[in-house]
Amino acid sequence: MDATKEAMLYEKLPEGKVRCNLCAHRCLIADGNNGICRVRENRGGTLYTLVYGRTIAQHVDPVEKKPLFHFYPGSAAYSIATPGCNFRCRWCQNWDISQMVRERHLILGETASPEQVVAATQKAGCRSIAYTYTEPTIFFEYAYDTAHLAHEAGLANLYITNGYMTEEMLETFQPYLDAANVDLKAFRDETYRTYVGARLQPVLDTMKVMKRLGIWLEVTTLVIPGINDDDGELKDAADFVAKELGVDTPWHISRFFPNYKMTDVSPTPVERLDRAREIGLEAGLRYIYIGNLPGESNTVCHKCGQTLIRRLGYQILENRVQPGGHCPNCGTSVAGVGMKGG
Repeated sequence: MDATKEAMLYEKLPEGKVRCNLCAHRCLIADGNNGICRVRENRGGTLYTLVYGRTIAQHVDPVEKKPLFHFYPGSAAYSIATPGCNFRCRWCQNWDISQMVRERHLILGETASPEQVVAATQKAGCRSIAYTYTEPTIFFEYAYDTAHLAHEAGLANLYITNGYMTEEMLETFQPYLDAANVDLKAFRDETYRTYVGARLQPVLDTMKVMKRLGIWLEVTTLVIPGINDDDGELKDAADFVAKELGVDTPWHISRFFPNYKMTDVSPTPVERLDRAREIGLEAGLRYIYIGNLPGESNTVCHKCGQTLIRRLGYQILENRVQPGGHCPNCGTSVAGVGMKGG
């Protein structure tokens, strides 16, 4: 299968140029050039994706690994990715595949058509397909075609994303996108510009649009010492999630480990993660999880404190949520999709 295909969501301009309207960079691309993601190329005034059906990863994961703790907990997600990214995060955990095109000028991977991905998902007994590992927005056409077929087969679609897509992209994908986890990398525009090569505001706008469109949303913040871990910034992030997205929006606070171009930064102290959780609770958030640490990460009833879902790592040890999504102790509703135990 040819990995090149005419792109969606772009406009043709004079002098053979094109404007890509897929992500918030909105790259203006001259003939023969690529966008910032390096996997969308202008050929003679037509924009092409270079990674259609070119999978660099196909794995079966617990949905909790995404992390999505309030979307069919305990289910499996068939996870796929292609090379490339529209960010250049200095701490990237998957830099070997996300930065492959930019640094090695290679587009590697195995061919897998949308039909083959859906069939593999069904064969593996997964509840959903997760577009993940790299930034799924850059392989939008592939994800879009796969997601359409997935819905026809009764499967859900999940985006694990940096949140840098346009509103046009989200409105186009909305009929097939069921849930997303957005990586809120910092709450300072300067940090985004310096360490990521992007801006903060489009990410905030994306999350608000997702909520408006009815896409189940969870948010992750990797807490990095000296970069985004001071109380003021964490408070601003927590307040945004609580006030703009709603107090039922799960916030995942993850521990940083040295990687890629930030091997000189120490892992996040556990007390900083605990403090971030306190700040989230002070902001009124009901579901806060600390990630990248051993031990249990449980869902509790925000009203009575009853443990509802016990997790050890990504494994569900017990799910006590009642039919209809209620606490067995006080009857309070538990936010999420498919939360019922059994």
